[in-house]
Amino acid sequence: MDVSRKIIHIDMDAFFASVEQRDHPEYRGKPLIIGGDPNKRGVVSTCSYEARQFGVHSAMPTKQAAKLCPEGIFIHGNMEHYVTVSTQIREIFKRYTDIVEPLSLDEAYLDVTENKKGMASATLIAREIQYAIYHELGLTSSAGVSYNKFIAKIASDYKKPAGLTVIPPEKAETFLESIPIDKFYGVGKVTSEKMHRLGIKTGKDLKAWSEWDLIREFHKHGYYLYRHVRGRSNNIVNPHRDRKSVGKETTFERNVVDELVLEKSLMRFAEKIETRLLKNSKAR
Repeated sequence: MDVSRKIIHIDMDAFFASVEQRDHPEYRGKPLIIGGDPNKRGVVSTCSYEARQFGVHSAMPTKQAAKLCPEGIFIHGNMEHYVTVSTQIREIFKRYTDIVEPLSLDEAYLDVTENKKGMASATLIAREIQYAIYHELGLTSSAGVSYNKFIAKIASDYKKPAGLTVIPPEKAETFLESIPIDKFYGVGKVTSEKMHRLGIKTGKDLKAWSEWDLIREFHKHGYYLYRHVRGRSNNIVNPHRDRKSVGKETTFERNVVDELVLEKSLMRFAEKIETRLLKNSKAR
């Protein structure tokens, strides 16, 4: 395990909603929900922090979001614009290192162990990046700094929004012990529920389990859980990580059983995916 690496995880704060609030002053300070018309079937893509205070969250039906937040402003959003802004953010990253691994439009890992500016402190680099994103693009971001990707990602979520959390090697295990298990990267809803049934609610609870017992209960995932909670991870930042899939989705206003309607929708989605793939291949 190499604890000399300097890894930063940058996660934009409520990215889509923040871009809209930046571009539309009338949305600022108000509960903004991206997900379409609440009077029709649909789900929340994301929402502003003002909306989150009412209990609104991503993947929630828009009708439910409207009940929780009657004053919420619902919009469809503009994915092409978000892609453009994401590209601008990555250009800021590239001022410091070319070893950048995007996870999505709004988050990425950076390996700044050896960086273009010759800076010894990853913490200072993270602060400079946050400053540049805010002053050049008008958006806030949160950052986690540590010696591996797993800890850096958890750390970036620790003080959201606009937070910066630094976890050096000597504090890693104590930090991980304090984290709720559902905050562990890779622990989804189903795994979290199973862990809670087994009495595993925090990293400290997880650490009490042997490697064999974790593998027995969670199979291959148990192997990684045993190492992650002890701060052991050798995954490198991979700037050439291939995207595993490209998709397109929608929510119909009502249940559709007509095969012709479904077939037409699938063909339309397939054409859009093909266009996106061709565009991406030309950009490489």
